[in-house]
Amino acid sequence: MMNFLVKTIANAGALAVAVWLLDNITLTGDSTGKEIGTLLLVALIFGLVNFLVKPVVKLLSLPLLILTLGLFTLVVNALMLMLTSWLADQLDLSFHVEGFWTAVLGGLIISVVSWALNVVLPDGD
Repeated sequence: MMNFLVKTIANAGALAVAVWLLDNITLTGDSTGKEIGTLLLVALIFGLVNFLVKPVVKLLSLPLLILTLGLFTLVVNALMLMLTSWLADQLDLSFHVEGFWTAVLGGLIISVVSWALNVVLPDGD
């Protein structure tokens, strides 16, 4: 349970950095508390998408992953971020990613920041 909490906080931090760095990834709210709550909910959605959907997409795109020596992972990460944005919109959360190339750059930022935060934060196991 602690590991799940740490990963969710790391995802929320990584999403916050992407929102802060990229103008086309937006997170709006009436107050700072509401923005933090929305960010945590989006981080939960992002974690679920990465847990449930990403392995299937990676398996189906295995030939492209091999052919591009893993660079197609950037496209898969972008698609997961766009799916998270769509799901957040369906759940009436104020998180939106505008465009595929923004999602590629956002996915790259989220991957790097999430990795760094997972290194720094305790594992909980």
